[in-house]
Amino acid sequence: MIQEQQLRLLPHQAASEQSIIAFLNENGTSNVKAVRVIKRSIDARRRPVMVNLTVKVYINELPQDDEFDSIIYGDVSQAPAVVVVGAGPAGLFASLRLIEAGLRPILIERGKDVHARRRDIALISREHRIDPESNYGFGEGGAGAFSDGKLYTRSKKRGNVNRILNILCQHGASTSILADAHPHIGTDKLPRVIENIRNRIIQSGGEVHFETRMTSLITHNNMVVGVNTACGKTFRGPVILATGHSARDVYYYLHDSGVTLEAKGMAVGVRLEHPQQLIDSIQYHNPHGRGKFLPAAEYSFVTQVAGRGVYSFCMCPGGFVVPAATGPNQLVVNGMSPSNRGSRWANSGMVVEMRPEDYPNVSKYGILAGIKFQEELEQLCYVNGNCRQTAPAQRMADFVAGRNSSSLASSSYTPGLVASPLHFWLPEHISSRLREGFKYFGKISHGFLTNEATMIGVETRTSSPIRIPRDNERMSHITLRGLYPCGEGAGYAGGIISAAIDGERCAEAIAEQWDELKQAL
Repeated sequence: MIQEQQLRLLPHQAASEQSIIAFLNENGTSNVKAVRVIKRSIDARRRPVMVNLTVKVYINELPQDDEFDSIIYGDVSQAPAVVVVGAGPAGLFASLRLIEAGLRPILIERGKDVHARRRDIALISREHRIDPESNYGFGEGGAGAFSDGKLYTRSKKRGNVNRILNILCQHGASTSILADAHPHIGTDKLPRVIENIRNRIIQSGGEVHFETRMTSLITHNNMVVGVNTACGKTFRGPVILATGHSARDVYYYLHDSGVTLEAKGMAVGVRLEHPQQLIDSIQYHNPHGRGKFLPAAEYSFVTQVAGRGVYSFCMCPGGFVVPAATGPNQLVVNGMSPSNRGSRWANSGMVVEMRPEDYPNVSKYGILAGIKFQEELEQLCYVNGNCRQTAPAQRMADFVAGRNSSSLASSSYTPGLVASPLHFWLPEHISSRLREGFKYFGKISHGFLTNEATMIGVETRTSSPIRIPRDNERMSHITLRGLYPCGEGAGYAGGIISAAIDGERCAEAIAEQWDELKQAL
């Protein structure tokens, strides 16, 4: 017999399958042979902290079904080709969906494969050198490959989140992501999953080309029929453009080519790093921290200051702050966590909402004003970091008080920190709102506003300030047929899951329109 039960347990009772079975057998459910956790969340609103579970209970029998649903991918080696530009989550999942639809993906990626990227990323900390084609932003897996692998999304209305999670499990992710309220693969585990997806594409007859940067679209009769690349190769077919929010050269190329673009909002701020022990003690209401059975604590804050949102973004418990620039004379930071979330630090982006009307020099730069603002702020941060990847930083309470920090706390940021008056050189509309936001967060979470926390500049790559407009029904560009803008870079996603869902939707649209497309091709 299989039952589904809702349980509310103490952390030690929910720690393992064996402890859950013991609880059930002791509380009226006899002969339990196995349990499978379907949903798991932590309720830390008050003491004692409780764990809410939905479980399948197997009574007098063992599970016979698989923990996740698998998809059979056929052979598309002789099928018509679709060009997918960018091997981040949008491009990878678009490629898999194309195979399901009987089309052959040709996936091109400007950066290196996910394992070769590791060497270039290591050089950033050791030599303060950025490879403009292989870094935390560019390469197989996209920006998410080495920046945490968090899978939480609010985009459930856009598509089937569970489908994406099941595909990740099929390619090597832990099945815990199917149950956790805030699922997370970890930057140490995600590269292997990405590699398995790439191998799946190739085994099914698709193609994957690394170090192959798109330089231009090939058009015929106002329709995109392929791409040219920097290495001289040409690829033919309708194009899914999934280049990510840091591929500024793509925006410039599209703008210079007269392709319609739109300005959109984004958020800008800093990385805020606390000791994880402090966050544990605040969130779990326990001066001793999380104890043996609870995970590294998370937080989420949001408020309004002077008509704009101020909020935490991409919170990384037990994580690290990393250098995320994609070119010279830039300094950008991001956060990541390994699967065990075991570092001594917790960090999150603390950012301020910006709308297109907030961008400076709109009269000069027009649609590109948001990108220009990002570039100028990243260059200013680079200068304040001593023209290296050494990041300018300030203690949190010092920033709020408008005073310099004479010293800095230890940090996970391996290129190093330099004390800098962020309150002085950050744009006023950013710094003033951050200051008020921090005061509010300190009131609702006692101990959060502290000089034990360090602000590290700057966080500018939360999302794209550009949208590549498309027909909502057809998913193709509003004026260029055969071009399917996709994912974060096109302005339609905000994380691994939403980007993957958007990639699938573009692939499905191409499959539905194939008879029409092939006549023009």
